[in-house]
Amino acid sequence: MRILVLGGTAWLGRHIASTAIGAGHEVTCLARGTDVPDGATLVRADRDRDDALVGAALIGAAGDVGAAGAAARWDAVIDVAREPGHVRRAVRALEPVADRYLFVSTTSVYASDAELGADETAERVEPLAADLMDGPDDYGPAKAACEDAVLAAFGPDRSLIVRPGLIGGPGDPTGRTDHWVWRFAHPARASTAPGAPAEPGQPGQPGERNGPGERGGPGEPGIVLAPEAPDLPTAVLDVRDLADWLVRCVEQGANGVANALGEVVSFDEHLEAARRAAESDASIVRAPAEWLLARGVGQWAGPRSMPLWIADRAWHGMNARSTVRARSLGLEPRLLVETLRDALEWRSRQTDPDTRPSGLSSVDHATLLGELGARAT
Repeated sequence: MRILVLGGTAWLGRHIASTAIGAGHEVTCLARGTDVPDGATLVRADRDRDDALVGAALIGAAGDVGAAGAAARWDAVIDVAREPGHVRRAVRALEPVADRYLFVSTTSVYASDAELGADETAERVEPLAADLMDGPDDYGPAKAACEDAVLAAFGPDRSLIVRPGLIGGPGDPTGRTDHWVWRFAHPARASTAPGAPAEPGQPGQPGERNGPGERGGPGEPGIVLAPEAPDLPTAVLDVRDLADWLVRCVEQGANGVANALGEVVSFDEHLEAARRAAESDASIVRAPAEWLLARGVGQWAGPRSMPLWIADRAWHGMNARSTVRARSLGLEPRLLVETLRDALEWRSRQTDPDTRPSGLSSVDHATLLGELGARAT
């Protein structure tokens, strides 16, 4: 198949392009960057420009720009954009020369996250009228507007709207899905005393030396601080499984709308999977939500946060949506422990693995444990 990937240089887009190439398809990536997978044809373009898709509409079968009026057809377009203007221009330029359009949206398009098990018919947020987002709060409305643009141009029979939840695995640019497995691999130690300041130590490996903020001797029991969240659902979909499934959807000509999430497990089950992936014997010390919030610990993502944690039950349905439709189309997520094990391996290879966009540093982790007066038992 001739597949046009709008993107292909960042995390998910690059995985999609690489997977499609591995499946034997002819892949062209239209992107501002240059880091496309080996085997892909690159078309440099800035999607902020009105003429960004002109080149993609005229590329011939051999990868050269053809003569005007000799536009080759794409079997499928795969788009991961978030700006409505980008998608509106893309569908306008490509509808005459593309058979199908697969758009990667998000579960953030839903108006409410209170209901567990809600399916694709749930009410959406109001779509963004503007072409560009003003800030993070526009993310859900922007994606909803992108969906509308795709459906208006290609219709429900020639398009597939996929709404992923949390995407994770090795290389997660947000740092959410490698946080807990990293913490179990590098826990605090039992000698962390109430009120004792954390002292940076030597970078360590699981079960050996302590890392920054991990006080005490290497033989002491490990401790991991976690929030009290026994009823919180979590779901992590491995980026590799998502990319593989998206390519198979293109091959099969799937259409409609589908939520795409990993297996829904409780927060405690996620912690246990992280412990197994890290081959850790660390104990978990629980902290009440109110105590953590009072000390400025963030939820879900971001600096000095506890990733995946959501204190407000009105948001618990976000990671517990129905995936019946996606499973019927062949989505088969791998085991969570495998995703977390690979995420830990990837993070361990980074230049500064203790510094990530989301989570607590080892120093913050040990300091909070000291304040809580926690000791391993």
